[in-house]
Amino acid sequence: MEALVDSRPLVVHVVYRFDMGGLENGVVNVINNMASDRYRHVIVALTDITDFRHRIVRDDVVFYALNKRPGHAIGLYPHLFRLFRKLRPAIVHTRNLAALEVLVPAWAAGVSVRIHGEHGRDVGDFDGNNKKYQWMRRIYTPFVSHYVALSRDLALYLTEKVHIARRRITQVYNGVDAARFTPTQISGHATVQGSPFVEAGLWIVGTVGRMQTVKDQLTLTRAFLRALEIAPDLKAHARLALVGDGPLRAQCLGLLNSAGAAQLAWLPGERNDVPDIMRGLDCFVLPSLAEGISNTILEAMACGLPVIATDVGGNADLVLHGVTGYIVPSGDVDAMARRLVELATSPEFSLTMGQAGRQRILDKFSLDAMVGTYQGLYDRLLGIGETPVQQSPTNQ
Repeated sequence: MEALVDSRPLVVHVVYRFDMGGLENGVVNVINNMASDRYRHVIVALTDITDFRHRIVRDDVVFYALNKRPGHAIGLYPHLFRLFRKLRPAIVHTRNLAALEVLVPAWAAGVSVRIHGEHGRDVGDFDGNNKKYQWMRRIYTPFVSHYVALSRDLALYLTEKVHIARRRITQVYNGVDAARFTPTQISGHATVQGSPFVEAGLWIVGTVGRMQTVKDQLTLTRAFLRALEIAPDLKAHARLALVGDGPLRAQCLGLLNSAGAAQLAWLPGERNDVPDIMRGLDCFVLPSLAEGISNTILEAMACGLPVIATDVGGNADLVLHGVTGYIVPSGDVDAMARRLVELATSPEFSLTMGQAGRQRILDKFSLDAMVGTYQGLYDRLLGIGETPVQQSPTNQ
């Protein structure tokens, strides 16, 4: 008796590295929450795959790590061509510039639908004006069937800087698991395992993410110290949590030590209990120099936290200034410090902002909305069922 052929279309998701991060978390959410009877999924990492793979709960997802060396991936083209011919995917979906070139062997292997997603700014190109990166994207344009942009800013970048026609772009906001990321059920913030800040009455501000230049935790550290100068009374109850690991961790510790404020901060390194971390805060800050659509902002809002975020990428798409938090200029220590003081000294207003943020998540940034948009896009490009309404890159 012949084996049954699986008729579900296969989507191959290609990333540079499959490790903890906002982009990768988005892939996980799409795969875990898309109806399993509609699409099959494969994840290809050009470099390596870490234990982050266990975030995938479906048991029918296959992983390939290609161990790519630094530089262009042309040496992998024959292998990728053979892999695509073997898998025969209906869709190859790449994410960010580092994976874009994979659409060349996908095209050569006869994959008819080739989607490329822009999830955030490239390192060294925070304003999108790098001509080399624009040119590189234009080179691969003939191999892309359709583009996905995770923010209005990235959609405008594709149209205005890379010169992609608007009809070829769908804007898809990230969604957040509002059942996993929920506000604390107790008065105040929750106690987090390992945190030294357990006494009642503390006001804890923090951030979560890789401690790299683009995330700019140094500005948050300086703003926290500046807030203590503006309002010295905050030293009695204001505390700082910088969760994550990377080269900026030691620099932030150095700043805190030099200011004699190390005892007011907690830098635990990388953690895998982010929902609990969020519930242990009173305010979340994203001090990034560049962003696409930040998963951590969405997670913080889902946990009922007011958010202070820099005016980069899609941050202003998420945070309603003066309603769910504040948008401040990137790198502006004084502006961030003033907002920290305002929220730390206005607990009722801060709570109202957090509640408004939670409601905004439920209304606009649900996982169901995100997954539905991706599935509708896949269906449309494959000609399956009715054509869904496409999100315009210029409308919210």
